[in-house]
Amino acid sequence: MPTNFNVQVRSRGSWAVATALLLVYVVWGTTYFATSIALQTMPPLLMNAVRFLCAGVVMLLIALWQGHALPTALQWRNSALVGGLMVFLAMNFIGFAQKLGIGSGLMATVVTTMPMWLALWTRWGGERVPLTSWIGLGLGVVGALLLAMEGDFSATWVGALLAFAAPLCWSLGSYASRKLSLPAPAMAAAAQWFVGGAMGLVVALCVEPVPALSQISAKSWAAWLYLLVFGTMVALNAYLWLLQNTTAALAGSYSFVNPAVALLVGVALGGELLTGWVFAALPLIAGALGCILYGPMVLGWWQRRVLPRLRAAWAPTGCQEQG
Repeated sequence: MPTNFNVQVRSRGSWAVATALLLVYVVWGTTYFATSIALQTMPPLLMNAVRFLCAGVVMLLIALWQGHALPTALQWRNSALVGGLMVFLAMNFIGFAQKLGIGSGLMATVVTTMPMWLALWTRWGGERVPLTSWIGLGLGVVGALLLAMEGDFSATWVGALLAFAAPLCWSLGSYASRKLSLPAPAMAAAAQWFVGGAMGLVVALCVEPVPALSQISAKSWAAWLYLLVFGTMVALNAYLWLLQNTTAALAGSYSFVNPAVALLVGVALGGELLTGWVFAALPLIAGALGCILYGPMVLGWWQRRVLPRLRAAWAPTGCQEQG
């Protein structure tokens, strides 16, 4: 049954949704900086491949311990499609883009195009997309573009192309995960991560030199461990849960918050300086979230309560009697 592109939580507590959103908003906003640290001494493909293979194995053990059955052949195929788009393509496009010179702030900014793509696939798939969600998506993109004025955002055209391809692939994988037959959430995450990581490992072993462990700095190992535990096991699980239990607009709203978090992390840990652009961008991002989260509810209240009174107040009272 189609799901409206507005805020409708499927029999889940609002606290669970708020917690999952907070994890995705904050943790994923910090992963761009962590990725840049890990890539200082790690090759991109191998870094992501080992990260998701490890996460997939751990998640598989957790799913089996919880009593979930292994995926069927159809579910393995669907998990391979979702994992190939989100883990193998999108995550490696981000890694290569940052390796080629895309800054962490710019990368987080480009990701704000993801909900626009997701809204497009949702509309083409026959689901309704309210006007307020489109307005919110537009405000979020404008706010993110203003954030792009912050800091050093120089990049090569190849890096920029990969940066924009990443949210496109991620949105396709996100939409597919809402439509395809997949196992229980824990097992689905395990299958997607394991298959996506395996794809990356095969390609990495063919095209990337494998560095000696002594060549990888302790800083890069620490960043990689953070990406594994918090960026994947915690935040990505929260996002996959949101995709199954909330609307696409709400699940994708993280991309409007992540650039602000990424810039703040850059100031605190990377020594970046902020100009006045951020103060113009943040209200737009807040407005975008308001439209996506509460727009349909506010619009419904306006149509039911306020608009009839305005019409009654401005309606003609009839012709005056002449005589």
